[in-house]
Amino acid sequence: MRRFILLTLLWLAGAHLAQAEQTRQVGHYTIHYMALPSTFLTPAIAHNYGIDRSPYTGFVNVVVQDNTRPGHPMVEASISGIATNILDARFKLKFREIREGHSIYYLAECPYRETEEIHFKLVIRKGDDLNSTLDFIQKFFND
Repeated sequence: MRRFILLTLLWLAGAHLAQAEQTRQVGHYTIHYMALPSTFLTPAIAHNYGIDRSPYTGFVNVVVQDNTRPGHPMVEASISGIATNILDARFKLKFREIREGHSIYYLAECPYRETEEIHFKLVIRKGDDLNSTLDFIQKFFND
């Protein structure tokens, strides 16, 4: 429960920080996604989630909600993706599923250097119900 509260605070703060959190409506699902520098996390939170807290590591957080069910619960999904920098160097994102109570979310780390714009291309699937590609760009800054 403590980690869920910490992640919720992170999520809210992340949405405020340069409007990092975004949403996309796909059918009856809402996909929430954000990418932030790992240094935004406290050392304890980074440790709890197994995230390398470094000025050269960012992380991506994805949540899928089912809008047809009461309370719009988070649901499990299959998420994969690629992060690409301006020099076209590609990094395969390895998403980990995190479950805490009724919460389900997915985290992946990605490297970056100095001030760098990273292009993300995610594939999000849930059975035959959801098969979507999500493209977005996030600019990362070093502390």
